[in-house]
Amino acid sequence: MPTEPEPATLFKEVDESHLPKILAIYNYYVEHTTVSFHTEPLTLDEIRVNVMNASPKFKTFAILESDVLIGYVLLTQHKNKQAYDVTAEVTVYLDPNHLGRGVGSKAIAFVEEACRAGGFHVLVATICTENERSMRLFDRHGYVKCAHFQEVGLKFGRRLDIASYQKIIG
Repeated sequence: MPTEPEPATLFKEVDESHLPKILAIYNYYVEHTTVSFHTEPLTLDEIRVNVMNASPKFKTFAILESDVLIGYVLLTQHKNKQAYDVTAEVTVYLDPNHLGRGVGSKAIAFVEEACRAGGFHVLVATICTENERSMRLFDRHGYVKCAHFQEVGLKFGRRLDIASYQKIIG
């Protein structure tokens, strides 16, 4: 019996119609994991502020398969100072039903190409160290661990570390 081909993964700049599904994905991670350091679910207005960037340089892309949103990837400002304008923070969120299928790797490859075209020089990812899946993903794609901050977060009664990874793409 032939296997069905994997659906094509497409990336589209986020618009208002994507926000309810993005909210559902994000709030899953808020409520069930230490992937997000929010401790309370966000509202639609709050997620809108987080993903609909005011600057055209920093974008959020919906990850689509067969016209179904299965995740999103954010490019956000690393620091609010002009000298950092060549650096972007990269964050990938996937619907938990779509983990382990290579979608994160496709998202990183896509966003790196978009960032090169957009004039970025460095990409940074900040990850809770309990999120071993994401640390391995960024490591596999050539990101180097450049910082480790101990016990900077408190969620579910646990003190949490974060690690920062960077890749020079320019």
